[in-house]
Amino acid sequence: MKKILIIEDDKDLQEELSCLLERNGYETECVTDFGNTWKSMRETDADLILLDLTLPDTDGQTLLRRFRKESLLPVIIMTSKNTEMDEVLCMTYGADDFIAKPYNPMILLLHMEAVFRRASRENETILQYKELQLDLDRGSMQAGSGKTDLTKNESRILAYLIRNQGKIVSRDELIRYLWESDEFVDDNTLTVNITRIRKKLEECGMEEVIKTKRGQGYILG
Repeated sequence: MKKILIIEDDKDLQEELSCLLERNGYETECVTDFGNTWKSMRETDADLILLDLTLPDTDGQTLLRRFRKESLLPVIIMTSKNTEMDEVLCMTYGADDFIAKPYNPMILLLHMEAVFRRASRENETILQYKELQLDLDRGSMQAGSGKTDLTKNESRILAYLIRNQGKIVSRDELIRYLWESDEFVDDNTLTVNITRIRKKLEECGMEEVIKTKRGQGYILG
């Protein structure tokens, strides 16, 4: 049974969320001492966190950004602060999803299931695309008899493209994803890494694997 940590200072909504999740097969834990919210996040054994942005003594965005430096545990933001800028900042700081209040219970449950599916895929360490095999543990890729090592950023970029094969991935999406790690990534850094990955793919006998869709992003082809 998956466990959900609920960080919500509205007691009625906290109870409502807890009842909803427990009725649908989840175990829940609710933060009640908001002076120790950070401690609760760091020490939780939950599988996912539901985090409100507006909290006593602190704010959810600060907590999220701090938490992402230490953990990849999925976090869904739930807030009535639902401007586009709030959503952009939360996703930039590493939120896995963003739900505006008042929320639809079925939509929340579906979004949670989608986050768990993504997290499961991201735990895979061997990824395959056609004859290309990417080994995230070893930081290497192989195609046929060709094999080469990859840097951490190169591995993460290629892994993200493989996990999203068949769809166009924008440059902004890749940069946001890479920002979740401890690496500094800007537009120029991304361009350099894509160029290096393409060169290494060619060395393994795979040409034109990463295609550029002008004004849209990249797609494996």
